[in-house]
Order: sequence, then C-alpha cells, then structure tokens
Amino acid sequence: MAVAFTFPGQGSQAVGMGKDLAEAFPEARRVFEEVDEALGEKLSTLIWEGPEETLTLTANAQPALMAVSLAAVRALEARGFSLKDKVAYVAGHSLGEYSALAAAGFVSVADAARLLRIRGNAMQAAVPAGEGAMAAIIGLEQADVEAACAEAAAGSVCQVANDNGGGQLVISGAKAAVERAAKLCTEKGAKRALMLQVSAPFHSALMLPAAEAMREALAKVERHAPAVPVVANVSVKPSSDVEEITRQLVEQVTGRVRWRETVDWFGGNGVSTLYEVGAGKVLSGLARRINRDIATANIGTPAEIEAALAALS
Repeated sequence: MAVAFTFPGQGSQAVGMGKDLAEAFPEARRVFEEVDEALGEKLSTLIWEGPEETLTLTANAQPALMAVSLAAVRALEARGFSLKDKVAYVAGHSLGEYSALAAAGFVSVADAARLLRIRGNAMQAAVPAGEGAMAAIIGLEQADVEAACAEAAAGSVCQVANDNGGGQLVISGAKAAVERAAKLCTEKGAKRALMLQVSAPFHSALMLPAAEAMREALAKVERHAPAVPVVANVSVKPSSDVEEITRQLVEQVTGRVRWRETVDWFGGNGVSTLYEVGAGKVLSGLARRINRDIATANIGTPAEIEAALAALS
C-alpha cells in the first residue's frame, strides 16, 4: 500500500519548532540557514525564540512552517531516504502546498521562502484590517453552510474557505457578511459558530489582489516538474505538470482548501498511511476524523525521523 506525505498550514506554528531538528541534523540546520539567507533576516531566531505574536504574523508563519517541514525532509534524505521511491503523493494544507512542492523539487527552498513571504504580505495587504473575517462552523452540513453564506453575502463576499473534515467548515469574507452567516448557521442547527482570530479573510474572493501578486511572483522563479505528484487543494487531483501546478497555486489564494476531499481521495487511491511532515499534529487529527482506515504518523522530531526511516526502509 502507498504512502503520502502531507504538510501543515497556518495555525501549526509554535515557538521553538524545529530547533531539535537543527541541533540533531546538520542538513536540517542548513535549511534554516537557507531560509534566513533568502529572506535577508534571521527568521530562525524568531522561530526558536519568539515572540509568539510576531511568529504568528502571516508573513512570518508561512515561511517558518515551510522551513520546519523541509528541515525534516532534508534530514530524512541525508539518511538515504528517497521521496521519489517511497512516497506516492504529496499534499499540503494551504501554505503547506508550497512545502509539499519544495519537498518534491518544484521550487527551491530559498524560492519557496521568498514566495511565501510575498504570499503572506500580499494576503495581509489585500483587505484593510478589520474589514474581513473568518468563522469556523462546527456540526452543520456543507450545503446548509453554503446556503447561509449565499444568503448572508447580500452582494458582498462570504464563502466556504476550508473544508477540514470532521464536521468543520471555515467561512471567509467581508466581516459583516461572515457575522451574518455565522448567526444563520447557528439558527440552522450548527453546534458552534466561532469567529476566528485571523488577520485577513483567507481563501475568499477578497484575496484576488494577492492571487495576482502570486501569479507575478511564480512567473519569476525557476520551476521544475515535481519528483512526486502533488494533490492540489483546489482540484483534489494529482499533477506533475509545471503550468497546471502554477495555475492552481494562484487559484488556491481565493479558492477553497478541500482537505476532507483530499484525505478521502488518498483513501480511494491506495494510500494506507499519511505522514504529517513538520510542526504540530493538526493534519493527523483531521485525517483520523475523516477516514479511520488510513493510518497516520508524524515526522517532526528526531525520534519521529528515526521511526519513519525504520518504517519506510
């Protein structure tokens, strides 16, 4: 049975993440040095020492999470592991798609860091502070959530941004519209409708300026066919085509992160084990709620790297 590697998105960051990898493996430390060089600043110091509120800023969290994921991948590869030989597919949750693609050789680590810094800044700048919002809707059917968004939009923007599985959907758009939709979802029987502490309405049509920024940025970097097909957030289909992947990365900025469907796709296409590569255990938890037939494991610490090498040898 096949193995897939998945890469976490924003929200998985924590001060100190990846420091044990850098201390245990020179190859992992080199990744953090590459990212520091690419950005012209000591992002590694922020990652390992904080403060947390600065690390959590979108423009920092995105390249930071990619760095930790790629540090784990490089540590594996330095011990003889081959992504191409051992892994059938890669995928990532939102920014994690860039981590997945860097791991598979679509872009370099340095270019991934620069792209994610551009992406984070562009997403932050797309909507003035306080004008956008996101909310998590728990325990309501997707059709009902979509209907609530359509009703609440009233000529504005309100849409499903993330389908995370386990009965959790995230909606995004103009603040007033999202607040109306959250209230409607509660009235329709949602267990919870929770406004999220986020800095911008990610994965909504309001992010169109950021999508254009990514179109321009991606055109300027060297891209290669990935060694392993990536299952894209927006299409839930595997691709190794450079132009198709590039187009989907642009669409992803305003499009839905279809994570529940992605995990189900893996289950229907021979994947028996999902490894979450990098910081935290968010994706492993989601996968267990979506499809209990798929085993999960993590690769984010030196001990987990040793365990993965033993299991995948």
